[in-house]
Amino acid sequence: MHNAELLLPAGSLVKLKTALLYGADAVYAGTPDMSLRTQSKFSLEELEEGIRIVHEAGKKIYLTLNLYIHNEEAEKLPQFVETLKRLHPDGVLVADPGVFYYLKENAPELNRFVSTQANICSAQTVKFWQSMGAKLCVLGREVTFAEMQEIRKQCPDIELECFMHGAMCMSYSGRCLISNFLADRSANKGKCAHCCRWHYKMHIRMKDGSIRELVINDENKNNFEYLLEEDFRPGEYYEVVEDEHGSYLLNSKDMCLMPRLNDLLRIGMDSLKVEGRNKTEYYAGVVARAYRQAIDDYYANPEQWNCDKYMPELMTLQNRGYCLGFHDGKITNISQNYEYTRTLGEWLFAGSIVEWQGDDAIFELRNYVEAGETIQFLIPHGLQNFDLVLQSFEDADTGEITSKVSAGQGKKIRIRPDMWGRDINEIRQLLPQYVIARKYQPLKGENKEMYQHKLNEFQTLCNGCL
Repeated sequence: MHNAELLLPAGSLVKLKTALLYGADAVYAGTPDMSLRTQSKFSLEELEEGIRIVHEAGKKIYLTLNLYIHNEEAEKLPQFVETLKRLHPDGVLVADPGVFYYLKENAPELNRFVSTQANICSAQTVKFWQSMGAKLCVLGREVTFAEMQEIRKQCPDIELECFMHGAMCMSYSGRCLISNFLADRSANKGKCAHCCRWHYKMHIRMKDGSIRELVINDENKNNFEYLLEEDFRPGEYYEVVEDEHGSYLLNSKDMCLMPRLNDLLRIGMDSLKVEGRNKTEYYAGVVARAYRQAIDDYYANPEQWNCDKYMPELMTLQNRGYCLGFHDGKITNISQNYEYTRTLGEWLFAGSIVEWQGDDAIFELRNYVEAGETIQFLIPHGLQNFDLVLQSFEDADTGEITSKVSAGQGKKIRIRPDMWGRDINEIRQLLPQYVIARKYQPLKGENKEMYQHKLNEFQTLCNGCL
């Protein structure tokens, strides 16, 4: 059995390079048109450079053409497909059958992959797309592991891909109209306003026609529960949760299948996908590094593998709380975050080494840092880190020395060779260009309680593994 591919999002050229540095086998990206990557930071020139970098590294890159087209978009297809043919990606992700057929007829040399937007949830559907010439099918997030296992068994001769980490959508594999309705921004064109994560408050209409806010406070919050009943399911009540902060009715936790990674590898999934094209390079690096090590360790010793070693690393990411998605079966209330929509975590993205000028590291800041704070650099190829404490900061451009520094537009500091406390040649080898770093900032008060609550829920869901 061949090893599964670790597939990371590349929302920009820097994220692409970071993902490769930390162990991705492949990346997926898109141009600002004709895909669900319309918020991509890639220009066409950068995309060409990215493809060159990926191929020189012996890795793969897939481009997206996965929207459902209207007539005006169909008019752009010929030009777009000619661009794809010139770029030579390793595969093109498609959802619309019309677009798939157009590619088959006009660019048969391109590998055609079927996107998650096509909602593939059965072996029968995989067989259909295989008969149409698809090389790979991305299974919908709604597929359970039991279903995935059966699909793999019935479809041994086509590559299968599944999501294993990232944000979950309250709709069916992202095919949602809430954003269109409330914000006139099409989720199917990569412009989702994430209305499902907005803060909503309950109001009541009085007999005189006036509308008033339903105020919930410490005195009355335990007096009632709010329940919905659907006409055709009498007696089945669905709780609407609201407290003094409001309600987040549609806000899913983030998917994390690290505790079930051995399942995916055991049945021979070809590609394991991470969501997060709009996340930072810190996210790309941490996720790639953790899953890279976990995958390699599994293949080295599958019988002894467990997730304990890797989950603490994933917990350094800001998240909405983790869940297992549909992997174990039907979604439960544990997969929903009713309390808040913001992401929480006790580590912050401190910055990255954007270049080496001789033996000087140029470190671009992404958060406020004070003298005496520990900056933790994440060493690629493993889970080891390098801690550095600076007592002053030298502006990389002006040379100004300060005792604290804030992240600004491209704000950089210079780290000179004598500041590392180790041989500079060793440091340069350990921490090449695009290495990321973080700083610890413990949560306090209510945020700490919420974070611990979500952690406990996930631990219960996974029977430990933290």
